[in-house]
Amino acid sequence: MKKKLINHTAGHFVKMFGNEPETIFLSPGRINIIGEHVDYNDGFVLPAAINKYICFAVSVNENTECALIAKDLNEAYKFDLNDEIVPVEKTWVNYILGVISQLKAEGHPMKGFRIVFSSTIPMGAGLSSSAALECGIGYAMNKLFNLGLTKERIAQIGQQSEHTFVGVKCGIMDQFASVFGKKNKVVQLDCTTLAYEYHKADFKKYALLLLDSNVKHTHLTSGYNVRRQEVERGLSIIKQHFPEVQTFRDCSEEMIVSLQAELGNPVFRRCHFVVKEIRRVLDAVVALENDDFIALGQLMYETHLGLSEEYEVSCPEIDFLVGYTGHEKRVIGARMMGGGFGGCSINLVEKGFEDELIETISREYQNAFGIELKAYKIKIAKGTTLYKKDHESIQ
Repeated sequence: MKKKLINHTAGHFVKMFGNEPETIFLSPGRINIIGEHVDYNDGFVLPAAINKYICFAVSVNENTECALIAKDLNEAYKFDLNDEIVPVEKTWVNYILGVISQLKAEGHPMKGFRIVFSSTIPMGAGLSSSAALECGIGYAMNKLFNLGLTKERIAQIGQQSEHTFVGVKCGIMDQFASVFGKKNKVVQLDCTTLAYEYHKADFKKYALLLLDSNVKHTHLTSGYNVRRQEVERGLSIIKQHFPEVQTFRDCSEEMIVSLQAELGNPVFRRCHFVVKEIRRVLDAVVALENDDFIALGQLMYETHLGLSEEYEVSCPEIDFLVGYTGHEKRVIGARMMGGGFGGCSINLVEKGFEDELIETISREYQNAFGIELKAYKIKIAKGTTLYKKDHESIQ
């Protein structure tokens, strides 16, 4: 699948520009094992890069002209590095221009380039194709022009690109996972300090399966903003009663429960979820280190229940998918993944059972909602990578 993508992208480069690309880069999508809606609440997240990629075929020009070709969209865009770089109407272009704009503003010397890119990351499934695009461009510029950027800086530039040129106030997790991913490792990331550590994620006789609901309800952005306001209000009340508390990381469940009346609904339920989710991430790390996948799966189910009932960011379609797996002994964990109101569920499934599960749950889902289910078998992979033309991977 990876070689097919590389050949497919490089072949299109030859077709469009008449010669072979000088370099090839791969930038992966990501999953998050556990730790939802805690990135902006001073918690930890547990993401990993996956074997779904954007492939970039690149050659450098001797002038300042730049050409971008999005093969999958059959669209192209040209600009000159000497011109002022501002957002344009094509959203996909802005992810790239945002990165180039920052590099220019920081005074990094660059030449023009030609890029063709193509992707196996499903769009709109919550696997962070946008972060893969931003970080792939940042990583490529860094390698091609010897800019001396750290991986942290590449992730930050990707995040800032999304904030300024696309208008999405995303956290840092997606970009960080795309750049820092390692094969069979998850990253325990502190989104506040960017401190991180790797933990093994070899699931032995289990496999990761994503079930894409194929829905995205329109209140994702508004619901997200309201949740942020609710937890901020809750934290300010908690601080009044417990001066030692700086962040939700300092809170205990007992503190939250003792303030239930004053917090009121729904703020109490939001804060209760956050404190328990921060604890679940730490428990999940222990479970992974001990190869205790049953415990990990149970934590995933608990997270989903919290997301659905306490944080209220799930939806009937995702609740159906997670609920259905609860009756399957060969599925040991499932939960909604991402911001919510649609997207994917992530499932920990006994190896060899994936196809049977996909067949039966797809049928039931179609009957219940009239929607076609998509499924993605995934593996945990390494982060953004430079590939030689002979496809030999080098970091």
